[in-house]
Amino acid sequence: MGQDEDTPDGTPGEAPQGGRRRLAEALWPPRLSRAQLVVALLLFSLGLGLAIQVRSTNSATELRGARQEDLVRLLDEVDARQQRLDTEHQQLQQSLATLQNSSQQAEEAQIQTRAKEQQLGVLAGTVAATGPGVVLTIKDPGGKVQADMLLNTLEELRAAGAEAVEINGVRVVAATWFSDASPGSVSVSGSHVAQPYRFTVIGNAHDLDTAMGIPGGVVQSVGQLARASATVSEQKSLAVTALLPLSTPDYAHSAPP
Repeated sequence: MGQDEDTPDGTPGEAPQGGRRRLAEALWPPRLSRAQLVVALLLFSLGLGLAIQVRSTNSATELRGARQEDLVRLLDEVDARQQRLDTEHQQLQQSLATLQNSSQQAEEAQIQTRAKEQQLGVLAGTVAATGPGVVLTIKDPGGKVQADMLLNTLEELRAAGAEAVEINGVRVVAATWFSDASPGSVSVSGSHVAQPYRFTVIGNAHDLDTAMGIPGGVVQSVGQLARASATVSEQKSLAVTALLPLSTPDYAHSAPP
């Protein structure tokens, strides 16, 4: 009497069901003591720290596994970018000082605005540019140089500080694109360009020449192709005269700062 008994078909009665219910009530909702909560937080912090350490180790391993010429190229690019940023910072500081000290600030502001307009025109390819730089000539009678290599060459020149670029009479700007054409020729923004490819580049001639000639750079990479070669010539004065038409945007309009 008072105890649960098996049912006629042999299945357990109420006692096992009551035990399961009591077990569920004991497990949920979970009851954590302060010590258990502290231990859980410590374990979470330890796991997060290990994950960060593994990620940092992987990044360091990638650099340790890189070739010496790749590391030299990365270091040269970082140094060149730092020098350009330092120069730009000094120019901006000088412009600010001139505006603050000028007795005719409105006239000085107009002069600087016109100078800035010329600089933007050079970058946009709508005005001609002159200055020192290099001429990079890539000869490819075997038709091995393709569009992607010319694009990589352009990126290397930009990383080294190229300010105005022209390829076989085609002005190169930020929106310029390359595609393969027949062997020994490529399409530069829709214009057919045949080898030898002549890059006329305005910028710091020494930096540009160094960037092209470093181990693993453009000159070495092109030279590894059959019958192809790349030469760089520093020039004290160059002219980039190819222009792009100035287009009027259909939807974008200037807005006050």
